[in-house]
Amino acid sequence: MTEEDAGALAAGLPDKVALGVLTRLITRELVEDVVAGTGRKEQRKRLLPARVVVYFTLALALFYADPYEEVMRKLVQGLSWLAIWKRDWAVPTASALAQARQRLGPDPLRELYRRVAVPCAMRSTAGAWMGGRRLMSLDGVELDAADTPANAERFGYSSTKTGTGAFPKVLVVALAECGTHAITAIQTGGADGSEHPLALDLAAAPGNLQPGMLVMADRGLYSYELAAAITAAGADFCIRVTATLDLPVLEWLPDGSYRSYIAEPRAKHRNRNRLIAGTMQVTELPGMHVRVVDYDVPGRGEKNEIFTVITSVLDPGDMAAADLAAAYHERWEIEITFDEIETHQRGPAVILRSRAPGLVLQELYGLLITHYAIRKLMTEAADQAELDPDRLSFTRSLRVVRRQVTSQAAFSPSPPGQGHR
Repeated sequence: MTEEDAGALAAGLPDKVALGVLTRLITRELVEDVVAGTGRKEQRKRLLPARVVVYFTLALALFYADPYEEVMRKLVQGLSWLAIWKRDWAVPTASALAQARQRLGPDPLRELYRRVAVPCAMRSTAGAWMGGRRLMSLDGVELDAADTPANAERFGYSSTKTGTGAFPKVLVVALAECGTHAITAIQTGGADGSEHPLALDLAAAPGNLQPGMLVMADRGLYSYELAAAITAAGADFCIRVTATLDLPVLEWLPDGSYRSYIAEPRAKHRNRNRLIAGTMQVTELPGMHVRVVDYDVPGRGEKNEIFTVITSVLDPGDMAAADLAAAYHERWEIEITFDEIETHQRGPAVILRSRAPGLVLQELYGLLITHYAIRKLMTEAADQAELDPDRLSFTRSLRVVRRQVTSQAAFSPSPPGQGHR
């Protein structure tokens, strides 16, 4: 090889950077398509092309405890067998990497997440279905961001009994597949917001909810509007409600549940006096028919706790009351999912490292993409072994992926010119 050829190869080495086993899902062609589609493709040759910065951002989500330069070293370690690598290409400085992230912005990571994060349970996936419906959970979580003026202005601080929280809070409402722990959609806000409007936006966004889903949510998220948005998307809901919700018994059903009717709140408010006087029935108002399941949970405090859930699955033949109660308790899988990201992937007592709001969102989507990719790999492995994905260890899978990044990870398995789909 001539010196000129070696120099040309060295100049192109950053283009070979990828993420090992994760590039099976996040291919070079997909990343390049997303970068171009969001207007972030560079106009001139750079040491850090936009595609490399996307992979670098994903690597940051895998190696949270490491500084920028060390993450980049791990990302390109698979090329170390090339003698010209060490001689002609140096790891960029932390400042250069930070500037590259700033140029990239959050849009490519947001679009990449939207493209890859779809429900991944097969019909054969154990624990992912009930009554022929895909079990999904809707819930919210707060993440600590770096305490900078820009983050504080954008996200705000949560209030505590002793005053203001120490860090700005990013509020995330997520939709997760219960059987696989794959988060398939999110909406974000700040500490001064609430989960409910974000949940409404998520449910109303095209493509997030689909027919054949059963969406579970806790009583803190319940509203008539959310239930209506879920059914408008063609999905079903199973939502816990408070004991104060007016649920008239219209018909008792053989499995112990009963049919009821929830009036549209504004119409009900307008006709309140007529309802009190008995000149109008609730079912004469605009609203929706629901099925109600009451059941108790032993060992919740001093007494057994009574749960009331409402569902759009009106026929007990589709899902019996006991099945709905069991399905609702699968909702807690989303809490385990949040723990996987916060405690195992990011690390306990670790904040989002980005110091500007756009980069906070970029970092958040990087976390979600890598978590999703790991969970998809785990689901495929569980299906092949005919196991419930819950039987596999997320922590162990995370370690495997991290090792892959620093070994043969640097070469994308997709041949040049081959599209993602």
